[in-house]
Amino acid sequence: PGYRPGPAYPPHIRREMAATRTCPSVVDRYFTRWYKTDVKGKPCEDHCILQHSNRICVITLAESHPVLQSAKKIKSVSYQISANCSRLQNKVSGKSKRGGQFLTELAPLCRIMCENGEEYTIYSCIRGRLLEVNENILQNPSLLQEKPSTEGYIAIVLPKFEESKSITQDLINQEMYEDIILKRDILAEEQLNTDTSDPVTLSVV
Repeated sequence: PGYRPGPAYPPHIRREMAATRTCPSVVDRYFTRWYKTDVKGKPCEDHCILQHSNRICVITLAESHPVLQSAKKIKSVSYQISANCSRLQNKVSGKSKRGGQFLTELAPLCRIMCENGEEYTIYSCIRGRLLEVNENILQNPSLLQEKPSTEGYIAIVLPKFEESKSITQDLINQEMYEDIILKRDILAEEQLNTDTSDPVTLSVV
């Protein structure tokens, strides 16, 4: 109920998903992919959380996020969340990584501005300490689209030890995510067929 189908996903996205299943990348060998779809109720604004066995989580854009669709051009990326909060001011120290900003699941990490005027906020999706943000995407925003799971990551978060297993309870695994993408494709195609089959009515005055 209330679901709005997203666009049909380009073939290269589907090929990447298929390749991940048949020939795991370096990322997939060392990290488990978790997803949060329709973040804050915004259709298709999906995030991916790469969880390492050492608890570290890398926040990235999911393959289906609008920024990776329709050849959008990124104008800029900002870690300035508000007048008094910048993720660039985050500082951690020591082996225990003390001092990092504490994030809740819906804590904003950055904002992505596209040349067409669209703006997207990326959220943590998990609770934990912010270890670092990716300053490289400030100078080279195209990394977000070219290498979203590696050089184009958003931030690295360290969950509390006692919460390291429970943080994924509100996330979905890769198989469930791919099922959602498939259903979106089907709904989008059905909507397209409905729109093209409707007769055109001309009003005569």
